[in-house]
Amino acid sequence: MAVKQLSDTVINKIAAGEVIERPASVVKELVENAVDAGATRIEVVTAAGGKSMMRVTDNGLGMTQQDLTLAVQRHCTSKLMDDDLLLIRTMGFRGEALPSIGSVARLEISTRHQSEPHGWKIDVNGGVNSDVVPAALNQGTRVEVKDLFFSVPARLKFLKTDRAETMAINEVVKRIALANPGIRFSMAGPDRRDTEYPACTGDNAHLARIGQILGVDFTKNALEIDAEREGVRLSGFAGLPTFHRANAQSQFFFVNGRPVRDKLLLGALRAGYADVLARDRHPVVVLNVALDPQHVDVNVHPAKADVRFRDGQLVRGLIVGALRHAFLASGHRASTANTQATVQAMRPVGEGGSGGSSAPFRTHSGASTYRPPREEYAPRDYAWQQSDFRSEAGSSNETLGPAGQTPFFSGTEHSAPVAPSGVAEAQAPFESLEQPSADARAFAEGVPDDREAFPLGAPRAQVHETYIISQTRDGLVIVDQHAAHERLVYERLKAELASQKVPTQLLLIPEVVELPEDEVGLLEERAAELEEVGLVLERFGPGAIAVRETPAMLKRLNIKALIKDLADDFAEWETSSRLREKLDHVAATMACHGSVRAGRRMRPEEMDALLREMEVTPKSGQCNHGRPTWIELKLSDIERLFGRS
Repeated sequence: MAVKQLSDTVINKIAAGEVIERPASVVKELVENAVDAGATRIEVVTAAGGKSMMRVTDNGLGMTQQDLTLAVQRHCTSKLMDDDLLLIRTMGFRGEALPSIGSVARLEISTRHQSEPHGWKIDVNGGVNSDVVPAALNQGTRVEVKDLFFSVPARLKFLKTDRAETMAINEVVKRIALANPGIRFSMAGPDRRDTEYPACTGDNAHLARIGQILGVDFTKNALEIDAEREGVRLSGFAGLPTFHRANAQSQFFFVNGRPVRDKLLLGALRAGYADVLARDRHPVVVLNVALDPQHVDVNVHPAKADVRFRDGQLVRGLIVGALRHAFLASGHRASTANTQATVQAMRPVGEGGSGGSSAPFRTHSGASTYRPPREEYAPRDYAWQQSDFRSEAGSSNETLGPAGQTPFFSGTEHSAPVAPSGVAEAQAPFESLEQPSADARAFAEGVPDDREAFPLGAPRAQVHETYIISQTRDGLVIVDQHAAHERLVYERLKAELASQKVPTQLLLIPEVVELPEDEVGLLEERAAELEEVGLVLERFGPGAIAVRETPAMLKRLNIKALIKDLADDFAEWETSSRLREKLDHVAATMACHGSVRAGRRMRPEEMDALLREMEVTPKSGQCNHGRPTWIELKLSDIERLFGRS
């Protein structure tokens, strides 16, 4: 078959297949163009999930008549300076988006530059361009896309429901809005609720925009990240380990302000949250990596979603180190969401509690408590002077009041009031409560009052021999004694491992592992690094590695599997923390079994010592498995539960 030149229409459709995957891809390209144009207001309107209509309007610089004519031609752009693909400071640079969209949809562009007396308009239908004609428009640009994929109907079959496509568009706008807090974004249309993100200014503009999109809860439970190393700066906010989500949809990464989903950044995030996050949970972060554009290649993915760093290990190490430093600095801090969940769970059903209905208050067994007839609540004419608990009317030691009634208080000693028949029987069930249900010795022995000024307060009781109740100046704290002590022991063990050489055990017969020659070379180059964590190996002829010593802590170790995993890590990341993670896992297991167990009664001084050590131990807000170690109830929360607010 002879080689032939493809037509421009076919070329544009092929390009559209790479760039325009779904309606959200169109919105992404158009909104990025608006950002590059210096817009301060961007409006997105969609219908049918973007399948039938998408319109993006901005107040940016706009285009002249000549620029508009070129803008719908392939590979025409105003954003690439000096033809240098490594010096990119804008969101777009290829000049493919508009002609690609016009080849698979009905495209209409109206624009007005500040130097023009009026606006201009051009239509592109299935790759066919119309003439540029005058149009009435204020400064800026309006791009409308209708009937997406009408020229390639087979592509429509691969689109999802209108709701799913609308949510994808929302996600795209959210990511761009997070990177540009100074721009006002709005979304509207018959397929969605109107949403607006007002422009944010001032020193806390970034945090304010994050609050608009991720909610106030995140801003209350976020740690500020600001670190720099060798010209690479990491900034943004990371959620506390106890503030997490069921999926990774709330993880936002940016490189020089460009939203990306890069596996190196995601891997660094997992490493940074290692041993502080609950299993199958995902952290919430908004992080931006800023570096010289020449040190990152953004032209490695058609949709520019992936990037390639010149020094990936520098970026990865910066992210991991910055996150761990932030967790260390946060000390014993835990998520306020735990407090909110506790208060919500304690509310009666029908008052905003977990039941969410108007049913009567329910006991722990699930049965409804008896609700008396309404008339029993009716007010009665009650004379306190005629109380059934008064003394006999004829007592000589009492002074009678008017009409022979006994005063409530006479000022003279008299015998205890005699209860009427039936009252003693009603009080009988309470006679078994002679012993306290909680260990209140901490209060009885008088822990110094100055302890209430400490963050975790003064211990007052131990309930169910599992939870410590402490009092602060403005509330109370509930501590899980096992989870808290487990974290303290674990951090102590890790510090000991880091401060001394890892003990090793000599193998009676060295373990020989056969590997490809290139992987053997990788392991041989890092033999000294592996020896620091207790793994001693050396080359054993061509295509083989001999392991002579292993860490003594790892009793049952699958050496062959470990060596192969290490080789894979070195090949992909040029480094590996796998062995260190195994050592940390052993330390975590030792801490779990060596810490105070639930069910052990603690003395007041032990409870006080545990609280004080938690306050100075990093990451003590969560245990080794990511569960919270303590929650706090403010006095205002407790008062609301009892209707005192």
